[in-house]
Parts: sequence; C-alpha cells; structure tokens
Amino acid sequence: MKLFDLTGKVALVTGGTHGIGMAIAKALAASGAKICVNDICDERLADCKKAYADSGIDAYVIRFDVTQEDDVDQGIGAIESEVGPIDILVNNAGIIKRVPILDMPVADFRQVIDIDLVAPFIISKRVVPSMIRRGGGKIINMCSMMSIYGRNSVSAYASAKGGLKLLTANMCCEWAKHNIQINGIAPGYIATSQTEAIRVNGHPFNHLVMTRTPAGRWGDPEDLAGAAIFLASSASQYVNGHLLFVDGGILANFGYVAGENDR
Repeated sequence: MKLFDLTGKVALVTGGTHGIGMAIAKALAASGAKICVNDICDERLADCKKAYADSGIDAYVIRFDVTQEDDVDQGIGAIESEVGPIDILVNNAGIIKRVPILDMPVADFRQVIDIDLVAPFIISKRVVPSMIRRGGGKIINMCSMMSIYGRNSVSAYASAKGGLKLLTANMCCEWAKHNIQINGIAPGYIATSQTEAIRVNGHPFNHLVMTRTPAGRWGDPEDLAGAAIFLASSASQYVNGHLLFVDGGILANFGYVAGENDR
C-alpha cells in the first residue's frame, strides 16, 4: 500500500467544489494528501469547505480564476505560502455548452476553450517550475471521451478536450525528464450536475448511455477515485503521457446494446 500513500503531499484540484473534482479530492485526502481547491464563487467555496469538513477533511479553499494569469499566480502563491508547494495538480475545472455549431456564439466557444484547455496550460506552467526544482511531481488533466471523438452540439467541449489530450502528451515530452508524470483521465458518462438534465428517463441520451454502456449504468464520481490515486502516487512512476479511460466499457464496444447483445 506504500505505492499509493500520499501522506505529506499537497494536492490542488481546480474546481474541486463539487462533482468529479470533489470525489477525486476526497480520494486523494483518504490516501493522505493535503487538499486545496479553488473556485470563482464564494458560496460554492463555503459550501464545499463544510462538505469536506463533514467528511473529516480540512481542505484549503481559495478563490481565483483559472483563466487569468495574474489571478492564478496570486492563488498558487497563496497556496505555496500557507500550505506548501504543490506536489499533485489535478486540472479539473471545466464547463460544457451543448449548442449546435451554427447557433453557438463565438464568445461562448472561446469561453469553453479558455476554461477547459487554456486554463490547464496556465496553471501547469505556474506550478511546474517548483516541481522541477524539487525533483518531481504529478499532473492529472481531466480529459474526456470527447478527447478522441465528437458528438453533435458539443463542438467547443470536444475541441478543448481533444486539445487537452495533446497538451498532456506535449507536457510529457517536455517535463518527463524532470521526474514529472503528466497523464489524463477520460471519464465516461458520469452522473453529475452537468449531466442531470440528460439523465431523466425517456431522454434519448439517457437511453443511449444505459443501453450502450456494457456496465449498464451511468458512472458515479467516486468511480474515478482509484484512477486518480494511481496517477497521483508512486504506483504510476513510469506512466507518462497516458490517457486512462474510466467509462464502464462504452469505448470498448460502442455498438453494444444491452439485452440485444446478451443472447
């Protein structure tokens, strides 16, 4: 179990106030890491501080905008001063806008790209010099199945996540020599607030997920915990530039239909 021990490590999970980010942060804390999370909403930060405390986790919460270099610089500086240098960075903050291309304002497209792709570039660039000086570190970029294929109405999200997959590879090419492991997690369809509207019975997308995922269900945020611990720990010391899918098997056989293929 020492391979997965994160005792004494400082982990920053961007957007870790709810959903997948919070589930990953709680998992890292259970393995011994000191958790830091950020958001741009004071109310969400206050609510998540209490939620972490209710789970026995003394999380450090801080407000800064992941898309603004000066804000990121000040926020990371505060973490380094008050908690310690960051050993584990989880680039989790993200948004999705489900709008057909012809209907999508350019400003909305740019907003998704800024948060989902440019922000991991900004934050990693700020955190990595310290990792290099200290001899290593871990970066986990939250990618997606949209990192490798598209769907209608998610052009901005898929473009950002596809770019994040290749940014992960390029980070590996430049920083692996410094004992920094940079990998991505690509969740399948997870039951979060972002997917709540399409998870109702009768919705065609809910039907697609339930019938075409071999596991036969939506994923829970906690299903990502093991992957995050693995990629944040010394157990993955020679894993680099990798995209780890946690998807219930949907990419293994996207043509699967529950019931029809079970005969």
